[in-house]
Amino acid sequence: MHDLARESVAHLTAERFQAFVTPHNERTADQQAVAAYSDTLIDELEQSDVIVLGLPIYNFGLPSTLKAYFDHIARAGITFRYTENGPVGLLGDKAVRVMATRGGAYQVTAKDTQTQCVRDFFKFLGIRDVHFVYAEGLNLSTETKQAALTSADAQIATLAA
Repeated sequence: MHDLARESVAHLTAERFQAFVTPHNERTADQQAVAAYSDTLIDELEQSDVIVLGLPIYNFGLPSTLKAYFDHIARAGITFRYTENGPVGLLGDKAVRVMATRGGAYQVTAKDTQTQCVRDFFKFLGIRDVHFVYAEGLNLSTETKQAALTSADAQIATLAA
């Protein structure tokens, strides 16, 4: 399990990316460390049956720590591979449960840039079972917040059953 709130992942740089594409036996010590860290994150995913994301919306997008995590687990030849018919995900039979929290109400609008992005990312890795639980309107009013949290709690209970 990796808690991004407690242990963030470094943002991808050209140097970090180069560590992923450099053959293992040609990597520098720094590149070995970067690749080993990414391998650890991937191992955590491979060991999991269910991946749970707490996903706030920040300025209409993903939190940068989640994007950095995605950048470290999407590795050609490890979590996906390229074929003549396009990329194929290699992680397969896993489930993703996304707890999406938002101050406003964005679900099913053009401003919801997260849902399709997260679905597409996990599909790219071969994971198709992605389910979202939304708690929206948390900053609109006390009543809206309470109704959203009550609804989310009920959905989570159903998923957990």
